[in-house]
Amino acid sequence: MPDHRWTRVGRHSYNTKQHSARGVRTPGGTLKAQRIYKKSTGVKCSDCKVVLPGIKHIRSSKYHATKKRERTVSRAYGGSCCASCVKGRIMRAFLLEEQKAVKKVLAERAGK
Repeated sequence: MPDHRWTRVGRHSYNTKQHSARGVRTPGGTLKAQRIYKKSTGVKCSDCKVVLPGIKHIRSSKYHATKKRERTVSRAYGGSCCASCVKGRIMRAFLLEEQKAVKKVLAERAGK
């Protein structure tokens, strides 16, 4: 009958959030400790603070090892803003320019 006990790896003996482990059976039938790493909450939008879809949830220290297509979305403000916030920014900029043009036309009409 195989043994169901396993010992923790390393010097840290407490099962905290940072140093959690679980027993995993190897092909040889022995139980070994496998380190469980904390999951990230994911990258959030800089405006509305919603989690950005399409970007991997990785700890910030591991981002340099991933591919660029896994870190960003192919759009303006791809890795930092969600699509609705970018749409709002574009609309706001367009409407401001339109408002300036209308003011200019009204000033020309008043000047005549």
